[in-house]
Amino acid sequence: MQIEDTPLPGVKILTPNRFGDARGFFSESWNKRLLAEHGIDLNFVQDNHSVSAQVGTLRGLHFQAPPHAQDKLVRCGQGALFDVAVDIRKGSPSYGQWFGLELSAANGKQLLVPAGFLHGFITRAPNTEIIYKCTDYYAPDCDGAVRWDSCGINWHHDGAPVLSDKDAVAPPLAAFDSPFVWQGAT
Repeated sequence: MQIEDTPLPGVKILTPNRFGDARGFFSESWNKRLLAEHGIDLNFVQDNHSVSAQVGTLRGLHFQAPPHAQDKLVRCGQGALFDVAVDIRKGSPSYGQWFGLELSAANGKQLLVPAGFLHGFITRAPNTEIIYKCTDYYAPDCDGAVRWDSCGINWHHDGAPVLSDKDAVAPPLAAFDSPFVWQGAT
């Protein structure tokens, strides 16, 4: 597996090796032991899977606050999406900065989004599937969002995105009081 750092500390790109033949391919998308050897030692407890029918469906920017904050490992099972992480750790040198990456069924890349980061994506193909692992269970009372267009993200999309009601009325980053605090270098 190829593991790459991004400009945001803790956010990583994981690209599994693919072994293919005429039938298709096999890849190992998560290996706890291998990744622990590279300093990524996470205990995932929940897998989520969603499908977005329309191109331009934007989901995010979401987080789950402590005490149920989640690290997420995100991949695309079908189609393509632009996946984004935004640092919301108070005191972080990269607070408010974002990183985005195209995830697709074709490229097999995955994005590791640590707790303390907003997460969101916009679809690039119809019927796009996103699959992600989480280190804590969903807790509705800890669920939160920040407005998708308040962080300076270039979504690489023309026109209005398809949004949920929750995402359309989320507060902007400038009015957001983050529950996360930067703990120093990661």
